[in-house]
Amino acid sequence: MPEGQFKEGIAGGRLAADQYADNFSDLHPPLDHHEALVESDRCYFCYDAPCMNACPTSIDIPLFIRQISTGNPIGSAKTIFDQNILGGMCARVCPTETLCEEVCVREVAEGKPVQIGRLQRYATDVAMSENKQFYQRATATGKTVAVVGAGPAGLAAAHRLARHGHDVTILEARPKAGGLNEYGIAAYKSVDNFAQAEVDYVTAIGGIDIQNGKALGRDYQLSDLIRNYDAVFLGMGLGGVNALRADGEDADGVTNAVEFIAELRQASDLASLPVGRRVVVIGGGMTAIDAAVQSKLLGAEEVTICYRRGQEHMNASGFEQDLAAANGVTIRHWLQPKRVIAEGGKVSAIELEYTAMNGDRLAGTGERLTLVADQVFKAIGQSFVPAALNGSGAEIELEAGRIKVDAEGRTSLAKVWAGGDCIFGGDDLTVSAVAQGRDAAESIHRSLSQG
Repeated sequence: MPEGQFKEGIAGGRLAADQYADNFSDLHPPLDHHEALVESDRCYFCYDAPCMNACPTSIDIPLFIRQISTGNPIGSAKTIFDQNILGGMCARVCPTETLCEEVCVREVAEGKPVQIGRLQRYATDVAMSENKQFYQRATATGKTVAVVGAGPAGLAAAHRLARHGHDVTILEARPKAGGLNEYGIAAYKSVDNFAQAEVDYVTAIGGIDIQNGKALGRDYQLSDLIRNYDAVFLGMGLGGVNALRADGEDADGVTNAVEFIAELRQASDLASLPVGRRVVVIGGGMTAIDAAVQSKLLGAEEVTICYRRGQEHMNASGFEQDLAAANGVTIRHWLQPKRVIAEGGKVSAIELEYTAMNGDRLAGTGERLTLVADQVFKAIGQSFVPAALNGSGAEIELEAGRIKVDAEGRTSLAKVWAGGDCIFGGDDLTVSAVAQGRDAAESIHRSLSQG
């Protein structure tokens, strides 16, 4: 066993070289042809299927599964892409266990749903591997649309707009397109550079120009886009990370979980990534699970998730919680951070307070617990940073700190639509962002067609 595993502090090289590849291999290996046929045969092909109603993009799930069962994975992929052009990534990262599979008739009756997500991946992988393109651009309209952000919402909007013949320019702040699909998903959920392969597949329709390293509010203003384009779609996601509000959280070793995940996703050598020996993650969502599990897979000896409420309140699904436990992560509930303890400016421990419900309000009990830690990850949610919208020439309306939109994705500004994590009412799911981008694109197309 490598000596690095027992090294104190934050260090790389904690595991043997071959362990990294094994630890970060595909979480759900793809179904082969025979497995897909067997699994598809379990579907009852329900009329008014509850799985379809639970899908934010309303994919005709019984139809695409029947197409697989009859040996037509290409037709199945088209059924999926008709509603969700990012169906390949959604098949990998969607919490299907709390969406389509949770309401599957077989889940309700037997406790074992049809593996809808893995079947969706099977069909979309076949189509993408053969580069089957199902859509062609309509005759060019001469209309131009600016899309801010190349994440799921922006890509879905761009593809649908390009299909209608509009010219789309995507302005992306990061060096690569993909948004959270590229930078925010656990590495074992999206292997073999799939996020970039999907970007290439989506943009192959033509008429989509992606400009990287272009940040709203820094390199251009919203007013510039409104003036220079016929329509604008805002899909920039969330840029801020919520603070722990604990004393000493600026100590060396306190890190944003989203930054850790992004760094890991872009790393060419996992052994070079430093991780603590004893890691504490604060939060109860998918990001907390991803950061905790990946810390363990990088060789951390002890990893503990601390969440301020009970297990039933965690945003992370039961499957994700079980995944963490299976990888040796300890999840502790009813704890909130109070103080980061540092020695020589570096984290050495974290002091937490037990919590309890006081009526309908969460309150600290006054009892304290100290956990030894050399690394603390903040995973208590992200926030929208509206400052980038300044300079629009008009005030864009916000609600609860995010952009307010109507049912079609229209903002309070003429010519401007929005979707994805940056809008009020979103649920921070890739599949929901895709639906919002797609639907906003249809609204933009209707508006441009009338103009």
